Amino acid sequence: MTGSFGNADREGERLAWVALGLLVEPGNRDLGILVRQVGVVEALHRLLAGKATKQLVTATATRRGAADPYETAERALAEADRLGVRLVTPVDEEYPPQLEDLVTISEDVADPVRRNTFPPHCLWVRGGPALVEACEQSVAIVGSRASTSYGEHVGRDFAFGLAERGWTVVSGGAFGIDNAAHRGALAASGRTIAVLACGIDRPYPQSHAGLFDVIARTGLVVSEWPPGADPHRHRFLIRNRVIAAATVGTVMIEANARSGARFTLNRARRLNRLFLAVPGPITSAASVGCHEAVRDGATLVATVPHIIDAVGRLGDDLAPAARATPRARDSLTPLQARVLDGVRPRKPLTAAEIAAAVGVSARDARRVLPALTLAGFVVQVGGTYRLARSPSHEP
Repeated sequence: MTGSFGNADREGERLAWVALGLLVEPGNRDLGILVRQVGVVEALHRLLAGKATKQLVTATATRRGAADPYETAERALAEADRLGVRLVTPVDEEYPPQLEDLVTISEDVADPVRRNTFPPHCLWVRGGPALVEACEQSVAIVGSRASTSYGEHVGRDFAFGLAERGWTVVSGGAFGIDNAAHRGALAASGRTIAVLACGIDRPYPQSHAGLFDVIARTGLVVSEWPPGADPHRHRFLIRNRVIAAATVGTVMIEANARSGARFTLNRARRLNRLFLAVPGPITSAASVGCHEAVRDGATLVATVPHIIDAVGRLGDDLAPAARATPRARDSLTPLQARVLDGVRPRKPLTAAEIAAAVGVSARDARRVLPALTLAGFVVQVGGTYRLARSPSHEP
């Protein structure tokens, strides 16, 4: 992978990655193509010289200023070091290779959302585990910020079950379903990753600062933006492509008609990742997006085993089929079950009366009634029979 990005000096290359990350918003198609063509150091040189595409030069003009880009990058790295944050670039071993799939969904169109989906050039990471290892067996759980108690319960339950089984739970650190997913994984003493849409030192929402601290102790907090970057609205859509690409599959729990979670799920679908949705009440506006996703081909999941069945190893992680709770009647032969249907709960009947009620011979009824009595299904009263009152034998 290193060869495709040129053979520049390692330190100069590292600073170039950061400088480009400061000048250009993540995912930029023109920059991604340029870096692949000439390498990161030369790409920075051409950008500063105005020798890139007009669209790219125009987009970065207001950020260039008079400061030396390498000095600016050095200050950003120093600040990250002070914060206990490390930089991961595409040439580092810690970089998840599956992020490269983002190239495949970039379209050469004017719409920036559809166009600028290229892989991250800089990932600012806080936490101990190696990012590539944490993402290797990971599932994204996304959903509405304005979640219901039902959605939050499902989010916590699913995240707990996945983390308990060794899966990393990835989400966006927001209110609602994201919050439930992170906390569910933490409750299981599992690993979770929060992918932010702002600088790693600018927790958003602010009230989740403590949550991100807890996540970083056993998991990871990740951002494409350098320390100090603000959480602008468009950055959440840019961020969502990373959540979809880094994971094996995405589970959507509650999403209204215009939810950003649907955007993430669609990214997963286009990346040929598994995309799954949780059903809710058909009367709930919070589940409209999930129901539409299922209509569009998303896999419906209602339990953790359903998710494992979808994202796990083929043939090894199959979810058990849903089965009814076993009942005592299940052990009866067809004739015994039919005769038992003719026994009344309060009115004792003779074997002949029971046989007439269910359409079998009196001989057959007399033959099976003793066995039903021994099994506790019926009670014999003289020469008659009535149903036993044991709750375990109720129909």
